[in-house]
Amino acid sequence: MANPLGKAARMLLLVLGLITLLSLHPINGQCSPGDEKKASEKIDLDQSRSRLYKGESIFTLQLLDAINTATPNENLFFSPYSLYNVMLMMYFGAQNSTEKVLRTGLNLQWSDSKTTVQEAYDTARTSLKGRFNEANAVGFSSVDKLFFGRQIPISSCMQQKFSDTIEQLDYENQPEEQRLYINRWVENATRGEIKDLLVPGSITRNTKLAIANAAYFKGTWQTKFKAAETKKEIFYISADRQLFVDMMHVEGTFSHAANEKLGCHILELPYSAGAEDEDSQRADNPNQVSMFVFLPPAEPNALTKLLARLAADTNILHEVVNDGISRKVDVKLPKFSIEKTIEMKPVLERLGMGSLFENTANFDSFTDGRDPIGFDEVVQKAKIEVNEEGSVAASATIAFSFRSSRPADPAMFHCNHPFVFIIYDYGTRSVLFNGVYRQPE
Repeated sequence: MANPLGKAARMLLLVLGLITLLSLHPINGQCSPGDEKKASEKIDLDQSRSRLYKGESIFTLQLLDAINTATPNENLFFSPYSLYNVMLMMYFGAQNSTEKVLRTGLNLQWSDSKTTVQEAYDTARTSLKGRFNEANAVGFSSVDKLFFGRQIPISSCMQQKFSDTIEQLDYENQPEEQRLYINRWVENATRGEIKDLLVPGSITRNTKLAIANAAYFKGTWQTKFKAAETKKEIFYISADRQLFVDMMHVEGTFSHAANEKLGCHILELPYSAGAEDEDSQRADNPNQVSMFVFLPPAEPNALTKLLARLAADTNILHEVVNDGISRKVDVKLPKFSIEKTIEMKPVLERLGMGSLFENTANFDSFTDGRDPIGFDEVVQKAKIEVNEEGSVAASATIAFSFRSSRPADPAMFHCNHPFVFIIYDYGTRSVLFNGVYRQPE
């Protein structure tokens, strides 16, 4: 993982768990030279936060298309939310042309002030605190850590903003022990879901910093599938390949849409928000989290076309979460689990951010330039289990008729061929998880 060339030693960046997020502390110093004047300007935090959410949603869909292109035949599961927030941390530590690359890649062109972005981000994270409790039907926890090497001169800016998350380890003398220590930290933070993230050799004597963010999510369906009705059914991987899968079944009232732009049907499966009145558990409840399933026709290349259309329309997520019709739907969804480790470096290169890994990249705000560091790798390991109760996150050709009038009840939404799914948080207007289910594993 280490590179003895260029800036002497490289940084190891880790994106861990199911959802990962950085909890920034109030900003007391500047990490961007020349930004002091902009920091004194009056900032509309609500507007800035909305722009930050917008940039994140664009990044989410671009990331999905890039990862699918890199691994076109596999089931996928990852957290665009976690990666976006880790990349924001990189942006806060970047300077000069590297800062510009991240501003473009993260869709932050709405502000050339790093302070404005930092305060919008800090406000967004503050609003998230206290929303979720693991004792409730929807549980969420997130922890983060900056594992600096003991020899690294940490900048005063980083010390001020991340004082509660900084820990210094002895990479130089005990690299293997520190690897095991970080793995144990990850396992504890994800309730045992993510184990052995760092393989032997990931941490070396030349490692300077590991940015580790780990989180755990659980959600109970608002309308649970009936375990007694789960049975083996055929899943059509392609026109000439089928496998049996444990297919869950439920009939209930859900938000359903036929989206003409995407060429697919979309179903919202909300997780319980704890309210007794189920009708209150959506747009008027900012705590609502839902899974959206995008089901394209069972035709050749239909999934690829859907992913390309998602990436091309920057406003589509807002449309999707507000476009459904509440109606009775007969739902079939595979019972599945996916665990994936994704090396994000080639994915970020596809998104035009390959220069972040070059020797010329400038991340001097981490150390005030006293000990230059750079990035070698970005790794994310994510896991999800979907069953009749909910989710834990640590062929036949179908003719679709698009919406022209309210169709007869009940609609059929049978996921017996490849589909896309997202787990969406209304409170932050963010995609917490993203996945593509192509076949039983």
